[in-house]
Amino acid sequence: MSPPLAPQGWSRWLVPPAALSVHLAIGQAYAWSVFKPPLESALGLSGTQSALPFQLGIVMLGLSAAFGGTLVERKGPRWAMTVALVCFSSGFLLSALGAATGQYWLIVLGYGFVGGVGLGIGYISPVSTLIKWFPDRPGMATGIAIMGFGGGALIASPWSAQMLESFGTDNAGIALAFLVHGLTYALFMLLGVVLVRVPRTTRPTGHVPAGHAPAAEALTGPQVSARGALRTPQFWLLWLVLCMNVTAGIGILEKAAPMITDFFADTSAPVSATAAAGFVALLSAANMAGRIGWSSASDVIGRKNVYRLYLGAGALMYTLIAMFGDTSKPLFVLCALVILSFYGGGFATVPAYLKDLFGTYQVGAIHGRLLTAWSTAGVLGPLIVNWVADRQEAAGRHGSSLYGLSFLVMIGLLVVGFVANELVRPVHPRHHVPSPDLTKEAADDRRQQHESA
Repeated sequence: MSPPLAPQGWSRWLVPPAALSVHLAIGQAYAWSVFKPPLESALGLSGTQSALPFQLGIVMLGLSAAFGGTLVERKGPRWAMTVALVCFSSGFLLSALGAATGQYWLIVLGYGFVGGVGLGIGYISPVSTLIKWFPDRPGMATGIAIMGFGGGALIASPWSAQMLESFGTDNAGIALAFLVHGLTYALFMLLGVVLVRVPRTTRPTGHVPAGHAPAAEALTGPQVSARGALRTPQFWLLWLVLCMNVTAGIGILEKAAPMITDFFADTSAPVSATAAAGFVALLSAANMAGRIGWSSASDVIGRKNVYRLYLGAGALMYTLIAMFGDTSKPLFVLCALVILSFYGGGFATVPAYLKDLFGTYQVGAIHGRLLTAWSTAGVLGPLIVNWVADRQEAAGRHGSSLYGLSFLVMIGLLVVGFVANELVRPVHPRHHVPSPDLTKEAADDRRQQHESA
């Protein structure tokens, strides 16, 4: 299924809303914790068991993005958004069946495996299209879309909680909430499927906006295939950069509410459950704002410089929390918000970083392969924080001392990422795809697009 070519006079600003309709839907993944307590109560699950659908979903996000990236490039964003719609919504419908029948394995299969495939394909579906529509501002364009993934939980969390309150937290209530999610998100994501368009130009060159020199998008720039990118040190350095940045951010995000409660449990002004929930909402807002704010800033100051900020200042924020976090709530909250803004910004900036290094030729497929770093970090970050906290608690420690060692580990990981970013250099010309091959690819694309129009 190929997307229709944009008609003459089509505004490129209609493409970000198409991307947002998909990303705001799949961003529900960050609100999974709303379902954890009801599932634990209704099905007799442990906390580890109730986290399994989310963990599998993040793993499948990275794997499906990696293996499906080339297909997304070949078949186009409409095909990808359709696959994402079917998988993500079907995942909720399977989960509804699992909740209704008391079969937890169906929830793991539906939300984690099938829905996780929808997460991965949906996440990368608009990336290369947006970069081709906005060659002058790729960081801003991808930031607008990927902002939706960070902000999806701001919509899904209160909505899900309200449904569970209305429907009940027994098996039937959870099943009905899953069913409503699946049907509603299918309709919402359909907007993106209908609205998305590709520019009336060749795949390698992209759209040339008014006032933007056509020469800047000529085929003489670096253009690297997805297979070729895997053979470059630049790809693996960026993989390490993304993995370290995500691990550091998700370490706070996954345990945010109990963490701030523990930090101030022994003070004269402990943090209430309501305040802890508000802290989580603030982190989600910072995550979302960082995706558009920092990625747009990267168009001005450069990708390498903005990652220096993410990793260097991120390590400083962790140092401040470790040393002084339990003495000042404003300091703790501010540092955590900055770290989460860097977490979101790192996701939104990396597609533009890849475009700078590897060109637009197969940037969507390259981005998909890079997201395996997210799968790794999604396991690594929570594992570090929870394992260290459990060990410290077993040793009789409590409060902020539960997290000191894990914060030191996070600082070390950010330093590793900082060094990896410094080692990134332009891709050697031997990895570039020869211009005749690009021209042939462009001709094939034009023919296929006109045939499908």
